[in-house]
Amino acid sequence: MSLARELIEKASSSNVKIAAAESCTGGMLTASLTDVPGSSAVVERGFVTYTNAAKIEMLGVSPDTLDAHGAVSEEVAGEMAKGALAASHAQIAVSITGIAGPGGSEHKPEGRVCFGLAQGSKVDTETIDFGARGRDQVRVAAREHALSLILSKL
Repeated sequence: MSLARELIEKASSSNVKIAAAESCTGGMLTASLTDVPGSSAVVERGFVTYTNAAKIEMLGVSPDTLDAHGAVSEEVAGEMAKGALAASHAQIAVSITGIAGPGGSEHKPEGRVCFGLAQGSKVDTETIDFGARGRDQVRVAAREHALSLILSKL
């Protein structure tokens, strides 16, 4: 069973709605969820916030946080998840922001992805370095990791 299907079934049986705020995955997470029949009972909404302006306008990410830490940071991932939860009727929200590649820098290498998970007043964040395995593979790995994060909280 795919992670998306497992998540939809578990969230549905728990009567939990999910929101997603995606940057480097560009909606892949939300699409994987809505590919599953019955997902309308679970998927509340998704935000694709690829630019800093979108993160600020749609999710309420602070420009100061972006200036201080950059878009690829746990601080921004946390604010994205918190903003998605606040701007939805979901009980849990996940965020993804990273550098899928090509490119990156010494301080923020290709394959680095930051995640946020907001539930109630609690926000957890983490960073995973998937490595320079190519844009497509980093995005798929980020999507799968985000699905497993949500599943672990249900």
